[in-house]
Amino acid sequence: MSDSDTGSRTPPTAAPERVSGEAATGPEAVSGGAALPAEALRIAAGYAFAGPALDLGALLWDGRCLPDAQIRIPLPMLNRHGLVAGATGTGKTKTLQLIAEQLSAQGVPVFLADVKGDLSGISEPGAEREKVRARAEEVQQTWTPAGCPAEFLALGGLGHGIPVRATVTSFGPVLLSKVLQLNQTQEQSLGLIFHYADQKGLELVDLKDLRAVVAFLSSDEGKQELKGIGGLSTATAGVILRSLTAFEAQGMSPFFGEPEFDTGELLRTAPDGRGLVSVLELPEVQDRPQLFSTFLMWMLADLFHDLPEVGDADKPKLVFFFDEAHLLFTGASKAFLESITQTVRLIRSKGVGVFFVTQTPKDVPADVLAQLGNRVQHALRAFTPDDQKALKATVRTFPDSGYDLEEVLTALGIGEAVVTVLSEKGAPTPVAATRLRAPGSLMGPVDADALDRAVRESSLYGRYAQVVDRESAYERLTAQEAARARAVGEAAPAPGRTPAKGRPKEETSVVQQVVASGVFKSLARSVGTQIGREITRSLFGTARRRR
Repeated sequence: MSDSDTGSRTPPTAAPERVSGEAATGPEAVSGGAALPAEALRIAAGYAFAGPALDLGALLWDGRCLPDAQIRIPLPMLNRHGLVAGATGTGKTKTLQLIAEQLSAQGVPVFLADVKGDLSGISEPGAEREKVRARAEEVQQTWTPAGCPAEFLALGGLGHGIPVRATVTSFGPVLLSKVLQLNQTQEQSLGLIFHYADQKGLELVDLKDLRAVVAFLSSDEGKQELKGIGGLSTATAGVILRSLTAFEAQGMSPFFGEPEFDTGELLRTAPDGRGLVSVLELPEVQDRPQLFSTFLMWMLADLFHDLPEVGDADKPKLVFFFDEAHLLFTGASKAFLESITQTVRLIRSKGVGVFFVTQTPKDVPADVLAQLGNRVQHALRAFTPDDQKALKATVRTFPDSGYDLEEVLTALGIGEAVVTVLSEKGAPTPVAATRLRAPGSLMGPVDADALDRAVRESSLYGRYAQVVDRESAYERLTAQEAARARAVGEAAPAPGRTPAKGRPKEETSVVQQVVASGVFKSLARSVGTQIGREITRSLFGTARRRR
């Protein structure tokens, strides 16, 4: 919903089975205005929450916008997850902005994935225009221009934002397999490689570390290391190495390395108590959808791994908006989908709410969709047989209502949506066609210079801006190889000399040679240190070493 999209439209009509024009005989409108039709009053009563809530907009009924019937989401129910769906250009992005700025005002941190680059305006006050004022009057909104405290992030530092990187070790084999598009056998082999690196204290900081470990384990010397636990075939190692090479050739190296981004930074509040809105700027990598969607899943898995259980709280610790969610599920293995489902199911008890943002509910697997208690469905198009099939499937996912949802969902205007959420008691609210409020922040991007200035002035800039390349698996394996070469050279007889008779030649294995080296002893001491902070892996095989 851009500034030009907030003008008045003719709202959709309800189905014939509604109570036709019947005035309420009981209480008047929930907010104390003129009496509402009986069915509209019933819907409005379902959104009359006693506790803190976010205001979405006003009810649409029988071709009219009813500002006395306000549609809301209870704040404590935001960790019950949600779905924001709709065709391109129907206003999903502005719905995210509207919800995010209200969460921030309630002291709840928010994470927004900004795929198109038009959410940065949440940091600046909006522009008061005639259409914005008209929308506010329609929905009985006291519109005040206001920006939110915001932090701008960028994957690998590509684009405007604090660089977000992950070490290969913490990213884990399951997520990396999806990024590299490995099959199940190759994924299992990659898991074995990570297991070996974990056990030996070989930290996989960047891609060259992983490549070095794979090359070592597929060499004559390294094959023996995995012999007792299944081994690594030369063919599979070759596939993994080729995939890594192609991945790096596409410019993916900057996303892996140190300093690794601490996802705990997403949980901060501003000095005035408002929740910080972390905007991950993704326009620079929108042509690499598998990468950024998998990175978003790493962030969620990392939070899940670190956060303590809190149960049902008065408000969420964080609400995470997962844009272009269909990319996460496309081509995903059964095991991967099971891990997503389990993460979404369990992260609620850690105080994190997740909203998936996509075009239709059918983009989200049924087991995941079943976990999403709050729904904001923008307009759908039905121009093709596939569109019509998707429309019917979407309608079936809603509770019974007095609307003809097939008609309503194709007639909704920009900035209008069909809503159902969880009440304070955890029960679904009545389905409500809604004209949404206008965000108070700028509905559009801020300019690049302002973004860069905000990044440089951030307290995180000094912590994450510069890449750190410390000693890790690549350097250690390279040193071991050099030590092995020196050991072999020292063990060889000098030119022109032969071993003394009666003295059998002492055969020294490669392992013994390396073990005898000073470099290996240093490595062993490092491994001893690693044992004290053993790597544990969560549902996605992600790992976290406490910083």
